[in-house]
Amino acid sequence: MNDSTQHARLIFIGAGNMARSLIGGLIDDGYPASAIGATDINPDALTRLKADFGVDTYLDNATAAKAADVLVLATKPQQMREVCDSLKAIVQARSPLVVSIAAGIRAVDMDRWLGGDIAIVRCMPNTPALIQHGASGLFANAQVSDQQRELAEQILSAVSRVVWVDSDQQIDAVTAVSGSGPAYYFLVIEAMQAAAEAQGLSPEQAKTLVLETAFGACAMARTSSDDAATLRANVTSKGGTTAAAISVFEREQLREIFASAMRAAAERSVELGDQLGEQ
Repeated sequence: MNDSTQHARLIFIGAGNMARSLIGGLIDDGYPASAIGATDINPDALTRLKADFGVDTYLDNATAAKAADVLVLATKPQQMREVCDSLKAIVQARSPLVVSIAAGIRAVDMDRWLGGDIAIVRCMPNTPALIQHGASGLFANAQVSDQQRELAEQILSAVSRVVWVDSDQQIDAVTAVSGSGPAYYFLVIEAMQAAAEAQGLSPEQAKTLVLETAFGACAMARTSSDDAATLRANVTSKGGTTAAAISVFEREQLREIFASAMRAAAERSVELGDQLGEQ
């Protein structure tokens, strides 16, 4: 632990948008900038990060990792094997907690690349984490202690709601639900705005009404003690306008479309994991 702050020393390997969001969220939550460092191959990204948050910055992964209690791997999935190889000796010597936010890389593969017997938490955040309204699925392997589990949750909770899953494989389902999920909602927003404009509303009117309706519905679902089915039924008067719309969705098998689409996303996540794990 960092002696001056009694906070774990966090080192982010990669200083892209998600890393910036996590660092900003942690500092907003009171985590000291002096206990955070980041590396990147882009000096300009590091300059901006230091100016914005006051964290330590490094161009060399190994130098940064020497004092790390936690390594947050925030690199592109295609670069993960190379990054792990460069950190293997230090990770074996220090046994830090390794937190990965790289899509598609399984904990078992990271453990193998890092030399084995490493505490690893695999995370699947989503893009709303960039505005600190994300949802993240986390899996901890058997080497992760209770204290390390709490620390990983603290890091991801800075930008998202956290859900723990019991197996590495379940992250594929998390990917289908929340990792890819924002795009599903954006598609619905697109479709509703286009339909509203087709019925005579201006683009500005359509956008405002659709976005505020989406926001309000999600806020109600999040805060209500009723489930989504009950909330839907409460709005759906028999023979009314909502019932007319819902009947079309049911006739066109909207539920089955969503099930098929999310199944395809999960299956693709498995395929990508297989491909990346063969590196």
